[in-house]
Amino acid sequence: MKKYLPIAMVAFLTTTLTSCAAIEGIFKAGVWSGIIIVVIVLAIIIWIIRKIFGGRS
Repeated sequence: MKKYLPIAMVAFLTTTLTSCAAIEGIFKAGVWSGIIIVVIVLAIIIWIIRKIFGGRS
């Protein structure tokens, strides 16, 4: 059950939260909040890619 939970959450979020709604939420929170969120997400993606392809840790 635990391994299906993240997949189910992603599927739920992609069906309920459209990209326009996400962008609207970012701009309501403020431009700097949006920039910080984007930088954090990019850092997490780069970290995951480095872990998958055997980068230095």
